[in-house]
Amino acid sequence: MAERVEVNVEGLLSLAKLEQWPQRCADGESRRLFHGRGQCYPGYEWLTVDYFSPLLWIVLYREPPGNFWAGFCTALAETLAPHFTAAIVQHRYQRDADLQTLWGDVPSPMYAVEDGLRFALQLGGRQNIGYFMDMQPARRWLTARADGRRVLNLFSYTCAFSVAASKAGASQIVNIDMSKSSLRTGRENHRLNDADSGAPVFLGHDIFKSWGKLKKLGPYDVVICDPPSRQAGSFDAARDYGRLLSRMGSLCAPGADVLICLNSPLLGEAFLHDRVAEYWPEAQFCERLAGRADFPERDTDAALKVLHYRAPS
Repeated sequence: MAERVEVNVEGLLSLAKLEQWPQRCADGESRRLFHGRGQCYPGYEWLTVDYFSPLLWIVLYREPPGNFWAGFCTALAETLAPHFTAAIVQHRYQRDADLQTLWGDVPSPMYAVEDGLRFALQLGGRQNIGYFMDMQPARRWLTARADGRRVLNLFSYTCAFSVAASKAGASQIVNIDMSKSSLRTGRENHRLNDADSGAPVFLGHDIFKSWGKLKKLGPYDVVICDPPSRQAGSFDAARDYGRLLSRMGSLCAPGADVLICLNSPLLGEAFLHDRVAEYWPEAQFCERLAGRADFPERDTDAALKVLHYRAPS
């Protein structure tokens, strides 16, 4: 029988070190302040807290204990209200991901700030806010390799990778995603950052029905493959990753760098290696990128996996 973990306000305040949050956020860069999802804080796996200047963004993945939650909200306001203009809670376990305001008002527009770049946020009305903070190490990896190279951004979502590649001097960028609304945000992210290097292309298509067009625009020197783990009508990693990798070689220039990503607690790193070995055996594994320090993980196999492979020369 699993050990019962006591959930209490004092315990969380001690783990989270709230008194340090204002100093940690002084530079204005977006960051995670508490990462319960990483399983490093037993009893608080359902809670994350992020900083998006000038507010706190708190996400609940299940309904919190009522007696605990009331005390936590009080302690949060007493400690941090003088330092952050607002604190907003997303009840992600609810169908509509309802929002709760603890104090203040949400400025409009809102942005994430990452390495000096800005990305538009959509706080409310949907579960995902338009920006995945945990992919920052991968965008830094891309920034170091994009200059003068042709970049393909598969499952591009709101095109944060594309912005990073453009600012780093990519010679060509192709983004593809089924969600036209996400691509509209992607165009806005490019405008926000004056990112026009690489003459970015935005394709609102199903990847599996667009190989001919993608090949015509290629080949590519860098490929980012960051699909959803499971999204109805789009992609199911367990079912579709092999099919995707079987065609990767046709898109790659000789020696191309490819990031193969997956954020699923149910499918570990070995799943990706096995799929590459079966469907793209010519590819050479280089490394697994380390995650952000503010996203501590007890089980790296259940965490975000970002693997660097290289196409044959």
